[in-house]
Amino acid sequence: MSVSDMFKKFLDNLKVVRSTQFSQRYGEITKSLNMKFRDIDSTTANSLQVGSYGRYTGIKGISDLDMVYIMPASKWDEYKDNKQSKLLTDVKDAIKARYPTTDIKVDRLVVTVKYQNFHVEVQPVFDYYDSNDDESGYFKYPDTKNGGSWKNTKPRQEMKAVKDFNEEKNENLRLLCKMARGWKNKNGVAIGGLLIDTLAYNFMKSTTDFDDKSYLYFDWLSRDFFKYLSELDKQEYYRAPGSNQNVKVKKDFRKKATEAYELAKEAIEAEGKAKANEKWRSIYGRSFPAAEVVQESVQKAAERWRDTEQYIEDQYNVDIQYNIRLDCEVSQNGYRPDSLFQMLLRNIPLRPDKKLLFRVEECDVPDDYTLLWKVLNRGTEAERKDEIRGQIVADSGFHTKNEKTSFQGEHSVECYAIKDDVVVARASIDVPIR
Repeated sequence: MSVSDMFKKFLDNLKVVRSTQFSQRYGEITKSLNMKFRDIDSTTANSLQVGSYGRYTGIKGISDLDMVYIMPASKWDEYKDNKQSKLLTDVKDAIKARYPTTDIKVDRLVVTVKYQNFHVEVQPVFDYYDSNDDESGYFKYPDTKNGGSWKNTKPRQEMKAVKDFNEEKNENLRLLCKMARGWKNKNGVAIGGLLIDTLAYNFMKSTTDFDDKSYLYFDWLSRDFFKYLSELDKQEYYRAPGSNQNVKVKKDFRKKATEAYELAKEAIEAEGKAKANEKWRSIYGRSFPAAEVVQESVQKAAERWRDTEQYIEDQYNVDIQYNIRLDCEVSQNGYRPDSLFQMLLRNIPLRPDKKLLFRVEECDVPDDYTLLWKVLNRGTEAERKDEIRGQIVADSGFHTKNEKTSFQGEHSVECYAIKDDVVVARASIDVPIR
C-alpha cells in the first residue's frame, strides 16, 4: 500500500460516523429554544454548530458537541443585570419541557444536554455588532462565576479563519487537524480541540511546503508538524485564529510530540515495509491501516496461540480531554522497592520474578469516572506460552494494578478513564523484561 493510499484510508477511517444523529439533536434543541423565546418551530434558525464539529475538524468518537443559541435582542434588558444564572436556567427549562427524560443540567457557562456517548453544550448568547466599531461582531455569553458577568466569544470568526485558510492550503489544514486528533486520542494527549486547530493553523502558516501537496506527502507533513510542536517554547496559551482570543494549554504536549516525531522519522525510513505501518499506528492508533503482510501473519499465528487482545476503541468512543499519569513500583523479597522509570533511566534491567505495582499518580478527570486496565504481553515467549492476554478489566477500586514479571518480552500496561461512556483519558507504561 502506497503512502498516499495509507493516509487516505486513515482519514476515511477518522470520519464522523453519526453526523445525521448529531444534526438531529442540534435541531431538536434549537426548536425547543425557538419555541420558548420566539414562538417559532424552526430547527435551524438562530443557532450555530460551533467547536470542532462546526469547524469541520472533528473525528470519529467526538463526544463534546457545542452550539450557541442567539437570543432575541429584545430579551437583553431582562437578563443583562446579573441575571446570567437565570438565563441558563430558562434555557435548561425550555429544553427540559420538551425532552423531560433527557439528562440536562446547568454548568457555569453552558447548559449540558447528555445523550448516550455524547453531549451537547448549549451556550445562550446575545449578538453584538456596531457598524462604527471594527472590534464588534462577537457574542456576549453568561458566566455565573462570582455573582455573574458577561464574556465575549467569536466562534464565527474562528470558523471563517479555518475555512478560508484551509482553502488556501489545498484543504490540508482540516485534514491535519483530524490527524492530530487521532494522535491525541491514541497517546492520551490532554489537549483541547481549539488548541489543536490553532497549532495546526500556526504550523501551516509557518511553511509553504504543503500548499500544493496531496496524501502522498502526508508522511512528511506528519513528521514536520510533530517537529514543529516539539520545538515550541513553553506557553500558557495561544491565540486562536480569527478571534485572537486566548486558548489555554492544559498540559505540556511537547514531550509526546517529540516521541511522535521520532516515530514518524522511523516510519518514513521504513517506507514499504510492515514496520512503517506499525510506527504510524503507534502515532495515530488503529484507524491507521495495518500492513497486509501483518494481517496475514496474525491469521497464521492464531493457529499457534490465542489472540485474546481487546481494544478500547471497540468498546467505547475515545475523545481524550483530560490527563492521567501512571507510575510503577518494582519490588522483590529482600530488596528495597524501586521505580520502574528510575530503573530504566539507570539502565537497570527488569528481570523475571519481580512484583509490579502500577498506580495512577495523577488524574484530573472530574469525579464520577471509572478506571479500566489492560495488560498485554508481547514476544515469542508470550506466544509460545499462549499468554498474550490483553483483556480489558475493571479497576479493583484502589486505582492500582498488581502484576509480576514472569517471562521475557516487551510488555505494556494501559489505563483508561471512562466518563459518560467515553474514554476521556488514557496512559500507558512499557515494561521490558530481559
